[in-house]
Amino acid sequence: MPTSSRPRTAAEIPEAQQLLEWYAREGRELPWRVRGAAHPDPYAVWVSEIMLQQTTVKTVCGYFQRWMERFPDVKSLAAASLEDVLLVWQGLGYYTRAKKMHQCARKIVEEYGGIFPAEREKLLKLPGIGPYTASSLCAFGFDLPETVVDGNVIRVLARYYGIAGEVDRSVITPLAEKLTPADAGADYASAIMDLGATVCTPFQAQCTICPLQQKCIACQKDLTEKIPLLKKNQKKKKTGAVFVLYSPDGKIFIRKRPGKGLLSGLRELPWEQEETFPFEAQWEKLPHKVRHVFTHIDLELNFYTTCTVPPENFLKTGQFISPEQLSGFPLSTLMRKVLKKLF
Repeated sequence: MPTSSRPRTAAEIPEAQQLLEWYAREGRELPWRVRGAAHPDPYAVWVSEIMLQQTTVKTVCGYFQRWMERFPDVKSLAAASLEDVLLVWQGLGYYTRAKKMHQCARKIVEEYGGIFPAEREKLLKLPGIGPYTASSLCAFGFDLPETVVDGNVIRVLARYYGIAGEVDRSVITPLAEKLTPADAGADYASAIMDLGATVCTPFQAQCTICPLQQKCIACQKDLTEKIPLLKKNQKKKKTGAVFVLYSPDGKIFIRKRPGKGLLSGLRELPWEQEETFPFEAQWEKLPHKVRHVFTHIDLELNFYTTCTVPPENFLKTGQFISPEQLSGFPLSTLMRKVLKKLF
């Protein structure tokens, strides 16, 4: 094999070596991370990576500890009911992640005897594992030279190479691959992520202590605050309604969110993204409002109640429970906001 085409070690890539030396001194201590090698438990890596999607490290730390206490391995997760899984997950949002984890755990137990495969191709066939998560598992769980590209890596490399236009993962990945060493897969991935999270931050980057500053084009040209230019998703604004229904003895009506889409499987007061009513009645608008921002929707809910007895077909969709029982059901962040307004 020609020397130019063989995999390069960190010692042969100046940027990788600098990052690894910086990481040895300044890297974060996180409950799902070890230094110098792969994590001994790929399951812990997988749990952390799924939780960290759309969620900050600070928020995830507490959830990760509670999750690992309740489901210490993939077999315990596979054996649990979906409702138990959603109950532990509640508050993290994006509940499809938890549902996919439950499906994935069962498949790993059924097809791999409860052991995560180390091959990227096999990982990509599992529920809820896409290219990014597969790369993360290979790097952190098996110390393989996988290129892991998240928002932090995009920011670091866009600035390092001085990319002034719009960037996304497709632009950065080829550049990141050139800097990924054949050795130290887990530590290198951790190092470049940590640099973006703690030094090369979105605002007020600390360029003077960055190990890559001497060759960073954005730093040299004073463009750090202008790079990267990220593509932004426009959120639709919607006004919906939530329906507060009481039984004569003071119990409140809840249902299991139907369908396979947004928040499905969670318990909730009936609500809609539009102000459409579930049955004909004399509805009274309450003085409460709740605002909640989803990935693509900026939603405001108005509260309505009625003294009309709901029709039988509506009552079959849920049940009346005492407010004290609500804590025993998996609830979305939106629904916890709603209940906080009521009680």
